[in-house]
Amino acid sequence: MPASLITSKGQTTIPKAIRDHLNLHPGDRVDFVVRENGKVVMEPATLDVKELEGILYRPGRKAVSIEEMGKAIRERFKRKQ
Repeated sequence: MPASLITSKGQTTIPKAIRDHLNLHPGDRVDFVVRENGKVVMEPATLDVKELEGILYRPGRKAVSIEEMGKAIRERFKRKQ
């Protein structure tokens, strides 16, 4: 089982086997999730853009184009000024 020490600053090195398993690279972020049973799980906080496909889908709702999204953001920004 891979293990790691914690420094006086609370830092640790993620063992290479774990980095490889989670496909982690320098600069990637990780989340620490506390489960109901008290166990703590480390998960990659980075998502492949392909994993985002369909997360905003609502049956019967028209798809919005990138141009429409940009327009909505610009209009919202104008209202906040």
